[in-house]
Amino acid sequence: MSGNSHIQKRSIEELVQENYVFAGVLHYFGISFYKYEQQSLGEVCRKFRVNPEQLISELEVWAWRKEPSQDELYLRPIEVLVEYLKNKHHFFLRHQLPFLSNIISGVKLPSKYAGLLADLRLMFPLFVDDFIHHIHEEESTVFNTIKKLQGIEKGHYRLEEAIKILDRPSILGMAHDHEAHDDEMEGIRKLTNGYQLTEEAPTAIKVLYHELQGFEKELIIHARIENDLLFPKAVELEKEVKRKIINTIKMN
Repeated sequence: MSGNSHIQKRSIEELVQENYVFAGVLHYFGISFYKYEQQSLGEVCRKFRVNPEQLISELEVWAWRKEPSQDELYLRPIEVLVEYLKNKHHFFLRHQLPFLSNIISGVKLPSKYAGLLADLRLMFPLFVDDFIHHIHEEESTVFNTIKKLQGIEKGHYRLEEAIKILDRPSILGMAHDHEAHDDEMEGIRKLTNGYQLTEEAPTAIKVLYHELQGFEKELIIHARIENDLLFPKAVELEKEVKRKIINTIKMN
């Protein structure tokens, strides 16, 4: 990014209005953008003892961040797919949810948004609790079962242990349960009227709606990768392992 010295003189609000990603980068450095909208980037960096060059460099990294396509992920083995999904879970839990929670709990808005903000402050923590439970359950059941199935395939388990593992809830059943999972952000989407705002709305709530909508899109893509890629691969792995165990039993 050219003209870094000029950027440092611009206000936080102006920079965030220009690129909402900047709000997330500031949060990454421990800065709540909505508290310092009228101060310059240089002033805020000095206050938090952040190197502005490093912050601007991080913005460029975020701006160019590219997720792999579903076609690219399809070509990867199942263990790479699981690791990718785990990393996304980590990003959701360590960055996106704390960032959204920080805005919702700390932002100050004009009185016309008081009711909305009060409802969000009640609803969002409940959503976060449910979402964290869902992620932990998914990792401890689906991902753990896949790991054990791979272990059976590689001969890491004795026959008796392998049979016990296969007697537990199947990947196929988990896949059906996952596809039937409710629309996680339906309540928030309805509350925010589909994330629609007037042009004159404050920058802070524009950022909040933009981030909520972006997070929902990420969850839709994430669920699609799990339903269309992970579970079909895992079901095939489960079938192959069962065939292997049946053949082993017949030979004994």
